[in-house]
Amino acid sequence: MSFKHQLVTSSWGDGEISAMKDVIAEGNFTMGKRVKLFEKKFAEFIKAKHCVMVNSGSSANLLMIAALFYSKQSSLKLKRGDEIIVPAVSWSTTYFPLYQYGLKIKFVDIDLETLNYDLSKLETAISKKTRAIMAVNLLGNSNDFDRILSLISGKDILLVEDNCESMGAEFLNKKTGTFGVMGTFSTFFSHHISTMEGGIIATDDDELYHILLSLRAHGWTRDLPTNNLVCSEKDTESLKEDFRFVLPGYNVRPLELQGAVGIEQIKKLPMIISGRQENAILFKKLLANHPDLMTQKEVGKSSWFGFSLIIRPKSKLDRASLVKILSSLGFEYRPIVTGNFAKNEVTKYFDSEIHSELKNADYIDKNGVFIGNHHYPMTDAFLALGKILIN
Repeated sequence: MSFKHQLVTSSWGDGEISAMKDVIAEGNFTMGKRVKLFEKKFAEFIKAKHCVMVNSGSSANLLMIAALFYSKQSSLKLKRGDEIIVPAVSWSTTYFPLYQYGLKIKFVDIDLETLNYDLSKLETAISKKTRAIMAVNLLGNSNDFDRILSLISGKDILLVEDNCESMGAEFLNKKTGTFGVMGTFSTFFSHHISTMEGGIIATDDDELYHILLSLRAHGWTRDLPTNNLVCSEKDTESLKEDFRFVLPGYNVRPLELQGAVGIEQIKKLPMIISGRQENAILFKKLLANHPDLMTQKEVGKSSWFGFSLIIRPKSKLDRASLVKILSSLGFEYRPIVTGNFAKNEVTKYFDSEIHSELKNADYIDKNGVFIGNHHYPMTDAFLALGKILIN
């Protein structure tokens, strides 16, 4: 089925195609100088000390969690059985690395307006067993990091961020994805910028950066600086050092093609974000004080991944009717990420618990959808959407 108002459109142009042709002409397809340059450019954009590119946002989450198991710093190190708090609404690969590394997962409800943590529930969920909090910035919207950081101040609790949907969002003039010890980003086709598939981990910690470099490629030392915080000083004999394995790593390296496209895409990123934010101004005006529908309440400065449509609790409208109207007007739509993830069968494998209840996550699971946002003006889409909002 084709949609007039799609969830996703390409932001590629001649620059991306030309960059890929240059890589093909050179014949070096595995990660190289272009990946390294993209990492540098992205780190400059978000004002992080280090960035490590991988093959997907899901892999970025995997390496972020893995790195904490191999840190030598007691303040950063996780171990199996440690409790980590997560919001009940996020993508599947927010949670899977936590299970895969044996962490105890505690699901906490979301706020019906912001779609991020219900901060009162988060506060009561924190216990003496809590070792980490995963903050997920949903659909481009920042968490209230002032409040979250105050909740863990003076406690032995790590903050990490899944920022895969919120590239370019800000809270108090600081980019999301840089509030925790590490943060992840996605450059999948449907996200703010696209390198086809792709992900990034950001950190200001030198040791975590070195661990990530090793874990990304086989757990070897080849990509580490001569003096590093994983294996100290490397051997000068390249034949020995290039095949020295020090961590149980993966192969989640990006392609040089992805790095080349990323360099071109990041040039457009300010324009892409501002275009999405301009669309959001009009969208919020359309939805202001609507009797049946509400949308996400902005925290800080959202980068507006998409536009949520949530049926108000006292409305007579139901989601089946809403979806039927959206379809008739040519809108592509999705659930709000996965809805309440804790209801999925896969959680039977988790060591997990639900804190209190997941009332709001259940509500948006049954009464919410989101439609796409884009980097170009969406006048036609808003005119069509206005038919729902006026009638």
